[in-house]
Amino acid sequence: MTRKLFGTDGVRGRANSEPMTAEMALKLGAAAGRFFRTDGSRAHRVVIGKDTRLSGYMIENALTAGFTSTGMNVLLLGPVPTPAVGLLTPSMRADVGVMISASHNPATDNGIKLFGPDGYKLSDEAEAQIEALVFSDIQPAQAENIGRAKRIDDGRFRYVERVKSTFPAGLRLDGLKLVVDCANGAAYRAAPEVLWELGAEVIAIGVSPDGFNINDGVGSTAPETAAAKIKETGADLGICLDGDADRVILIDETGAVADGDQLMALLANRWAEEGRLKGQTLAATVMSNLGLERYLAERSIDLHRTPVGDRYVVEAMRAHGLNLGGEQSGHIVMTDYATTGDGLIAALQFLGEMVRTGKPASALARSFERVPQLLKNVRYGQGQTPLDTPGVQKAIAAGEAKLNGHGRLLIRKSGTEPLIRVMAEAEDEALMVAVVDEIVGAVEAAV
Repeated sequence: MTRKLFGTDGVRGRANSEPMTAEMALKLGAAAGRFFRTDGSRAHRVVIGKDTRLSGYMIENALTAGFTSTGMNVLLLGPVPTPAVGLLTPSMRADVGVMISASHNPATDNGIKLFGPDGYKLSDEAEAQIEALVFSDIQPAQAENIGRAKRIDDGRFRYVERVKSTFPAGLRLDGLKLVVDCANGAAYRAAPEVLWELGAEVIAIGVSPDGFNINDGVGSTAPETAAAKIKETGADLGICLDGDADRVILIDETGAVADGDQLMALLANRWAEEGRLKGQTLAATVMSNLGLERYLAERSIDLHRTPVGDRYVVEAMRAHGLNLGGEQSGHIVMTDYATTGDGLIAALQFLGEMVRTGKPASALARSFERVPQLLKNVRYGQGQTPLDTPGVQKAIAAGEAKLNGHGRLLIRKSGTEPLIRVMAEAEDEALMVAVVDEIVGAVEAAV
């Protein structure tokens, strides 16, 4: 069936516009409640977390009404990172977990991500069944079976303790000065607490959320803010999280940015040396740089590529028994520790290597030379399908012919925003730029 609601990472859109309205959130809560409450028992639970967007209050209340109307008991965590929902859903014996967040998007957007009772994001099949229920007549619970809602005050503390337990035993962060940029988002309290409790001197920025400033000039999409703070303070490392803290971008002591590919290269090599990289394989998306693939091949490590979206990375990891994967954008998934991407845990793994080796961040964050890569986005309007137009298809075919044997081309629709993403890699940068610009021009003409 054609999906109307769910994209690559749940339901997402502009707040108070379809599909991110209170009415739709209520229907989605009721549909998910009916899907997971498979009997008349009153023991069914849902865990709900959110980031710091103003619209989170509206969506949270609407979801709560929908879930309780179908007999689900709701446990409200308040502002917590997305991986905390993945952790606490099975821990609290819940049937389903919900995270209200639009991740790295601006404050005017919001989203709803669903987790199953095992703490993993739902499959396409489960989302399709829930979506079908949204657009059907949902049977409410009997009056005596309406669910309850309860605030959980210590969700953040449970998450903090879990995160600290993933840091190598016996090591401390004493003597390290760290800049942590929390994007005015969900980890604005948890991330500085974890790093300070492990012994670091913490310089925290992006920790004053007001409902409107999430990801606004801070966080993983604006690493230049943390880079400037590193130069100002002489910090050893910068840790840039996004709005829901499931991704991380690192900045070394010189101010240079290291993306998820560099972090995955470091961890994959280290874990392979220790014999703990399952399947001798890293799972990463089609967006990961060709330089990463070459680096892994030189070390007899396989790269299993997946569609874009950390959910698809996790699905491939579970299907093939892998324990390390992620995205260039900074989602790093380590199923030994978490069920989804966790920016803070990934940063701690990098810090563990800094402490273990005594090397500066710059020596660890540049494992391979990137093949030149260029990504450009083109926004399109509702109902438009620019990739289907003859002009765009002709430009793509021409670009592929030019790059044949000399690079890689990837054109796709974003699963979270109305964008066409045009990406190319090639050793010949002039050729790469020309190919991307020609395709972007054709897409712009089509929209």
